[in-house]
Amino acid sequence: MELVAKSPAMLEIVRMAERVARTDATLLITGESGTGKDLLARFVHERSRRASAPLVKIDCAGLAQSLLEAELFGYERGAFTGANRTMPGRIEGAQGGTLVLDEVAQLSADAQAKLLRVIERREFERLGGRRALRVDARIIALTNVDLDGAVRRRAFREDLFHRLNVVRLEIPPLRARRADVRELARRFLVAARTKHGKRIKSFSTEALRLLDDYDFPGNVRELQHIVERAVIVCEGDRIEVADLPDAVRLAARSQRRRRERPTLAEVEAEYIREVLTAARGNKSEAARILGISRKNLYEKIARYHIESVKR
Repeated sequence: MELVAKSPAMLEIVRMAERVARTDATLLITGESGTGKDLLARFVHERSRRASAPLVKIDCAGLAQSLLEAELFGYERGAFTGANRTMPGRIEGAQGGTLVLDEVAQLSADAQAKLLRVIERREFERLGGRRALRVDARIIALTNVDLDGAVRRRAFREDLFHRLNVVRLEIPPLRARRADVRELARRFLVAARTKHGKRIKSFSTEALRLLDDYDFPGNVRELQHIVERAVIVCEGDRIEVADLPDAVRLAARSQRRRRERPTLAEVEAEYIREVLTAARGNKSEAARILGISRKNLYEKIARYHIESVKR
């Protein structure tokens, strides 16, 4: 998946990333969970002089601290119980390329000190080793933690923070880059329909409107999951409002009402859409719930240009 940058905020991030990619500067990428920090790191790597060399990533939050240092720096035979052979670490695997440290704030104090040495001297030792090994790898650190605050709380080394913070790119949350939502949704649709063997062509206008109005607390990752779920449950050739999760529909409409002061006609049209969705397109049932005749319901559907909801 390529980066999507339609919004001014993301266009500026991409422009800066392209400039940074031409250098070997250490890079810190921040942003909420699910905004695409790892994708931006790959974007930088692929546009750097190191593109033909390895891109090695390690999840600092996904490994126990007792294993993280061994995974990152490697170890010599006999370094600890069970170390029956010498094992190079991720740093060595990134030789000539790029090392991505995901959730760098989770590094232990000892690992932070060793990483500082890597950045400053371009050398390190394996666990249990005495020989300094040279390394030529660009370091990109990712985090959704407020590192400035972590430094103030002394939970993260200040000297390491300044070494990592040579260039910082902060990816805005999806709610701050709404111009990207539709293009991202379309790309996720193409990927999901291929994955699940569906022939869905597009989204309905109202489905796209709901996605526009939703705040996506889980950011781009949440949008991807919403679209994939919609593709799975969709029975037609386009994704309708009814294919989106109930929570998304309710939250989006609530957010829309908070941002706008709708007219009485808009309130009525929105309520009719909600009832039709709840009735799965059954107009007789919807008319019963609304307390109007079926003929009256058809008149209102035509007046408000309400799209059909599938059964």
